[in-house]
Amino acid sequence: MPTDFLVTTALPDPGMTMLHEAGSVVLPRARLSSDELAEACRSGEFRVVVAQLGDIFDESLLNAATITGISNYAVGVNNIDIASATRQSIMVGNTPGVLTDATADLAMLLILGVARRCVEADQFVRSGKFTGWQPELLLGHDITGKTLGIAGFGRIGRATARRALSFGMHVAFCPRPPGDRAVADGELGEFAGKATHLSWPELIEASDFLSLHVPLTDETHHLVNGDVLSRMKTSAVLVNTARGPVVDEQALVSALSNGVIAGAGLDVYEAEPELARGLADLPNTVLLPHVGSATIAVRANMARLCAANAIAMARAEVPPHPVNPEAWNR
Repeated sequence: MPTDFLVTTALPDPGMTMLHEAGSVVLPRARLSSDELAEACRSGEFRVVVAQLGDIFDESLLNAATITGISNYAVGVNNIDIASATRQSIMVGNTPGVLTDATADLAMLLILGVARRCVEADQFVRSGKFTGWQPELLLGHDITGKTLGIAGFGRIGRATARRALSFGMHVAFCPRPPGDRAVADGELGEFAGKATHLSWPELIEASDFLSLHVPLTDETHHLVNGDVLSRMKTSAVLVNTARGPVVDEQALVSALSNGVIAGAGLDVYEAEPELARGLADLPNTVLLPHVGSATIAVRANMARLCAANAIAMARAEVPPHPVNPEAWNR
């Protein structure tokens, strides 16, 4: 009889406890290679894979798979070919809603960190260079009165806007870049009269800080490329807490090196965990290791949702948070 759950990386509590209480669990001692993951999925030994963003489920793997479902320990599912999973009647679940505030907090941290040169200042003190207050020591930039452009105005984008308004920033947004759509005041709710709707080209040129909050799709891959960077203000700062490939990272390195834009704050990277050549050497950046959801409470809630999705799929039930519910309607 197949094992209920293959867990590629152990979940925080209470995730593993929930899985063990619900059925049989296999947790490999070491991370599975792509070939090992593919073999496990086609072996017939497992019902559901509890996966991480680094586990790639492409068309080739899914076409040969015998699993029932994939429960992704993330909101994003760009590591899974959803169309192929649906064709193979493989349900996919994710963990939406629980990391909105944590990620918005991190976006504001990056905005402030770059503007006030916090990493440079920290290193300055630690290296023993601080000899006392000086009138022009490590001068940064204000954010009050500046325009925050928000690319993508979903849950996290709106939570970031809420925070920015409390800092006295002007907020502009494009709801679905690189395209656009009408947004009525009723849909804006609390942001009606407080946030300005701009087209993507307008947002690029108006923003003092441009914060990315879009999913990774064919349309948003390299949404920010060399051309976009060249149209931003030379004083502008780019912030990315979405997905790495939304930004052409090598073009960003060039723009930061040549003064095309002033700075960048990144929590995600195009070829994560690798960085584009030269990025780590740039002083006008704040670089974090994909910690947008990294609070104890958020990661525990993500684990709870992920386990609940996996348990439902193992029981042939639609999970609480299905990405492709049509997979079982075929």
